[in-house]
Amino acid sequence: MAKEPQTPRKPGKRRTAPRSLDIVIERLNDEGIGVARHEGKDLLVPGALKGEAVSVVIEHKGQHQLIGRLGKVLRKSPSRTVVNPCKHAGACQGCSLIAMNYQSQLYFKQDKIRYALDAYDPLKGIRLHPVWGAAHPFGYRTNAKLVMGKERGKVKIGLYRRGSHDVVDIEDCPLHHPLINRIAKVVKDEVERQEIYIYNSVTRRGLLRYLAIKVSPGLGKAMVTFVTAERNFRELTHMAKGLKSKVPEVVSVQQNINPSSGNVILGKETVRILGTPDLIDQVGDIQLRIAPSSFFQVNNDQAARIYQLVREWAALAPGDCAVDLYCGIGGIAMNLARDGARVIGIEVVEEAVRNARENARMNNIRTCTFVAGDAAELVHDLALEIPPGGVAVVNPPRSGCDREVLEALAGLEPRTLIYVSCNPLTLARDLDILSSLGYRTEEIQPVDMFPQTPHIEAVARLVPAQG
Repeated sequence: MAKEPQTPRKPGKRRTAPRSLDIVIERLNDEGIGVARHEGKDLLVPGALKGEAVSVVIEHKGQHQLIGRLGKVLRKSPSRTVVNPCKHAGACQGCSLIAMNYQSQLYFKQDKIRYALDAYDPLKGIRLHPVWGAAHPFGYRTNAKLVMGKERGKVKIGLYRRGSHDVVDIEDCPLHHPLINRIAKVVKDEVERQEIYIYNSVTRRGLLRYLAIKVSPGLGKAMVTFVTAERNFRELTHMAKGLKSKVPEVVSVQQNINPSSGNVILGKETVRILGTPDLIDQVGDIQLRIAPSSFFQVNNDQAARIYQLVREWAALAPGDCAVDLYCGIGGIAMNLARDGARVIGIEVVEEAVRNARENARMNNIRTCTFVAGDAAELVHDLALEIPPGGVAVVNPPRSGCDREVLEALAGLEPRTLIYVSCNPLTLARDLDILSSLGYRTEEIQPVDMFPQTPHIEAVARLVPAQG
């Protein structure tokens, strides 16, 4: 097999070491990054905490802000952990709160939701419960999408360094389930041993682009998807067999073809190389069949808590009707149907709908119906067949809901509307819109789905304002 051509290194001038400056961090921004003021601009310092005096090297000067690299912490925050659990933290910067102790992380996330709500007068004073922390703040991620790169002949599997296309190799990510780390290491060894081309985003040459891994922690199984720039069977089959022999927990290996030049990870076509077409997972009392391209939460334990909370707040009974919008592979819908209600799940991704239907059959749940299509249009159609007084659940992407979707939901006249959100800003925006449509937010329960990161999930319960 021909070896991959090496990109020649250009000669350059010898650089002098950049000078550092000492500065005090004034606050953390929405992404959990330390912010100070320097020369009339915000100076962003990943890894620094509020109130700390730090030594910083400025690496980038933009028109409106500066980017700094944390050197030495001269005066530590009481929130700083004694030992940073990640050896890659300085280079990776994917977990901006990992230097902060866990209780302080929960306070930060609680404040993040409160600030978002307080931007809207109708939402001030809403009952905001304390964040449900995770029982396992490390090793919780059950799926990962990792970029592949190569430098000086060495394969790298990890994440892009913030603001660049340099790949940071993260063999032992403390957030990943241990099986994900094992698989990534074996894949790296196999790629190097078989000399398989790694895709270069600059030259647009090469084969392997991304490595996607999904793990079922309860069943101890994994699905691996190689994202490639073009269809390839022979080399990937050899690699899949090598991976399977070294990690027998891998029950499915897929190839996803993504020839685009953009940053979207998955392409439209997926081909099974060996093993089962889907991964079976267990979340709470529900078994789920997950396809390679289907979205599913990264934290099974916290997802089970959300499912149970939505079920309790819905308080459904036999004969009731419920709508689950953006239902994905059907986890929430099936939990709602366990109380005997009729549940209709709506999802735009057809493969996810296929999984949802199979999941309902696998769990012997007969009162769920899943429909693929545009949310706003389908909710309007449902208004003709669902009587008022049911329950509506919405679990949108980070961008939240279009106003048209919220108007359609309110038009169903549900007795309870439950909004599951992964973005406090769009949650607050949409709750404000719903207040203008006649729905009052009664309470919000934050759930920490992503420890060590600034992200926070929240579940809101709404009822008719006149009721």
